[in-house]
Amino acid sequence: MPEDAAAPRRRALGGPGVVLVVVYGVLALAATGRSVLQITEYFDRAPLAYLLSAFAAVVYIIATVSLALGGRWVRVGVVACTIELVGVLVVGAASYVVPEAFPDKTVWSHFGAGYGYVPLVLPVLGLWWFRRVDRAAHEPAGDATVTS
Repeated sequence: MPEDAAAPRRRALGGPGVVLVVVYGVLALAATGRSVLQITEYFDRAPLAYLLSAFAAVVYIIATVSLALGGRWVRVGVVACTIELVGVLVVGAASYVVPEAFPDKTVWSHFGAGYGYVPLVLPVLGLWWFRRVDRAAHEPAGDATVTS
């Protein structure tokens, strides 16, 4: 579908998608800042935890870009959100099972408790949004309005 033809569909899907882009963007900045600080200042304390936090920051950046651009980026976004969900579940569980590996809070440790559990909820919302956008993209042009 040409970009001009997709514009009404994007507008119809706008509100929650814009909020997700903003929240993902803020989390990407926060995770990037925290991981850079932890790697540069405290790396020897918990190298695996801090590298995982930096990886999470990259995933958030990719998810943010995918949400903002849509179109061909939807598949990339689905993969990013899936990795994010698996990451927060695995790292969250590991931070309780092996607490000495996570002496400081990271974005995914303790299921994102240091970030108000937003990292636990956000990938579910992101996957829901990508599914919604994908469905709208496959509807006939006259049915572009999506209701909640």
